[in-house]
Amino acid sequence: MDKMLFIAMNGAKQAMQAQTSISHNLANASTIGFKENLDTYTNWHVDGPGFNTRVYNQLQAQGSNLQAGNFATTDRDLDVAVQGEGWIAVQGVDGSEAYTRAGDLRLDANGQLTTGAGHPVIGNSGPIVLPPAQKLEIGADGSISIIPIGQTADSMAIVDRIKLVMPEDSELQKGQDGLMRSRDGQPLPLDAGVGLSSGVLEHSNVNAVSELVELIQNARQFEANVKLMRTAQENDEVSARLLRNS
Repeated sequence: MDKMLFIAMNGAKQAMQAQTSISHNLANASTIGFKENLDTYTNWHVDGPGFNTRVYNQLQAQGSNLQAGNFATTDRDLDVAVQGEGWIAVQGVDGSEAYTRAGDLRLDANGQLTTGAGHPVIGNSGPIVLPPAQKLEIGADGSISIIPIGQTADSMAIVDRIKLVMPEDSELQKGQDGLMRSRDGQPLPLDAGVGLSSGVLEHSNVNAVSELVELIQNARQFEANVKLMRTAQENDEVSARLLRNS
């Protein structure tokens, strides 16, 4: 009886944890560059026919679905999207180097280049700070070119370059701030093979419909485990009465 109760309690606990993860995914379904959290602790999901379990298990091992989201053209000079695999290097709140696919870049009042979430973008010598310019372009290699205020088009020059990296998925882990970091905590090397598309954004890879379906399934799973706990309690009470009568 204790074993039955333990299994039911553990199942209910995992269902609640899964609901937290799914709710987080749904809340970030429209967040630029967000990577879906996977429920690595659940075990009642069954892979259907034709499901690529090898790829799923590889992604699941990292706790995040690192596949690319959908791309949308914005034609905005500061919007960029990583072509294929790779990541944009940024500085986390704790000062460490972190990585993101969010390319909704901004310039703050001090000329510092940041993501839409406010994380400074890292360049050749740390966070990128740009001088006032009348035009700015970001090249496919991450190079940032500007035309200084009051200058002509032929004065455009490269002033910095966005650091782009391409680690193996197994080298990355997701932090509480939603940014990816290397597992050993060390900065990753620049990879010249990573390219950017300008005027394009990568959206979240969360499938809202699938998440909602899973939310309902987990709610039912939780209810089933609660009923099992009640059954275990009833059986225990019946056993106690039989022992007293004997």
